Amino acid sequence: MASLTAMSTSKPAPASHWIQYGCGLDAPAGWLNFDASPTLRLQRLALIGALFQYRTPFPPTVRYGDIVRGLPVADACAEGLYCSHVLEHLSADDVATALRHSYQILRPGGTFRLVLPDLAHMVRGYLQATDAMACQQFMRDSGVLINKRSHGLKSFLITWFGNSTHLSLWDYAGMAHMLEQAGFMEIRPARCGDSGLTQFNQVENPNRWENALGIACRRPTHR
Repeated sequence: MASLTAMSTSKPAPASHWIQYGCGLDAPAGWLNFDASPTLRLQRLALIGALFQYRTPFPPTVRYGDIVRGLPVADACAEGLYCSHVLEHLSADDVATALRHSYQILRPGGTFRLVLPDLAHMVRGYLQATDAMACQQFMRDSGVLINKRSHGLKSFLITWFGNSTHLSLWDYAGMAHMLEQAGFMEIRPARCGDSGLTQFNQVENPNRWENALGIACRRPTHR
């Protein structure tokens, strides 16, 4: 039987100037695509992998990699870096670590683009709502609402291996501050497709940018 050790992230990944992490099923050619879902590792195991095919299997172009622990790539190797709806699934401390690792991956002058839920948008919607159950909609939008807690092995596996829970929420000011602390500069709000680089158009899904917080920044050329 294959072991989890056999899929260690210590094995160097193929070289690529364009890297995304937390890619899910969106893993276009020309990008080095990483995801940290335990389900990815388990689906790739011989014999027991079939037990974890309760959802669409990850494409073969996806490699296991955890940005918090560090991706198996060289420092300063990427011209562009991208993550979509990833950071909200990390604790605040892990977000800081992930951003430091993101900075290390980029070449000087390289571009980092990220999109995640927009806390400010959620709060505005909640405050303007007239529905008596607006609180539930706010919790649903923020990813913390559980209508019914299911029991049983299958529910446990989906919860444990799904990584679907939101652990932190951010507005532009908060995330811009975190990026600045990590060393990034030229931090600005971003819209889907406004990078001017065709490579980012391959990974940016307009549906994931709708009512979301998009940010673009760069690693300084002088560091």
